[in-house]
Amino acid sequence: MQLKYFQAAARIEHMTKAAQSLHISQPALSKMITALEAELGAKLFDRNHKTIRLNEQGRLFLQKIDLALQAIEDGIRQLQDGNGTAVAAIALDVRVSSHLLPALLAEYCKQWPDTQFHLIQHVPQYESTPSFDLCLSDGANPPAGTESYSLLREKIVVAVPAAHRLASSDLISLRELQDENFICLPPGKALREMTDAFCRLAGFAPRIRFESDDPATVRGLIRVGQGVAFLPSITWGGSTGPDVVTIPLEESFCERAISLYWPKDRYLTQAAAQFRDFAISYFAALADSYAYSSDK
Repeated sequence: MQLKYFQAAARIEHMTKAAQSLHISQPALSKMITALEAELGAKLFDRNHKTIRLNEQGRLFLQKIDLALQAIEDGIRQLQDGNGTAVAAIALDVRVSSHLLPALLAEYCKQWPDTQFHLIQHVPQYESTPSFDLCLSDGANPPAGTESYSLLREKIVVAVPAAHRLASSDLISLRELQDENFICLPPGKALREMTDAFCRLAGFAPRIRFESDDPATVRGLIRVGQGVAFLPSITWGGSTGPDVVTIPLEESFCERAISLYWPKDRYLTQAAAQFRDFAISYFAALADSYAYSSDK
């Protein structure tokens, strides 16, 4: 217990917030950390009034504690998995393809209705290495310490209002968009960083009118003529509608990869492995369906 308290304080580097995450009082946590330091004969934090910062000794100790606590957790999970007492629960970190998530989970739960999912979609900044069983992410930003399987590659297209001057185009170049107003994801989002880079390669910076990561909001703003947007052709493909037209881009580099990741050195439960295999098949069928419809 004492080591888990240290781990939380070390990751968050804020006693009050760490105490809240552990559901204990801040004085109790401070007392626990002080007792641990006395037992070890070493200071783990640098303190300045009410702030704490993990020092070099603390960082080295945290690395070992992370490994030790993870090994204990994996051992418990593996034993419960083997004797049939484990709950079919999956921690799924969703960094891309959230538009497809409801359909994917609904299809899976038709066959395995008792599975519990913990969806991780807004990871706090202090959790640099969040705990998950599986992670959906783009290939440009893989989680550290993982193995992966490439699910699909998809083109990035531009979405414009149906009445837009470019709406009847079969193919357009990035430079044709340099005077447009853009509706973009917020800074820091992988797709935003990628499309900003596309524009830089074409010699311009996008003129941003709105920032939103909600597909319905983006679709609505495009529909009422407030700008154009870059969208992934498959994973956001169903989020346009009759008043929005998507047009392929001339540049061949305008694409992204979607992959499924899982921790390399951790035990993967039977439930997580089963969902991994299901997701691989689901995305393969989706890619085949998209390729078929595009060829027609």
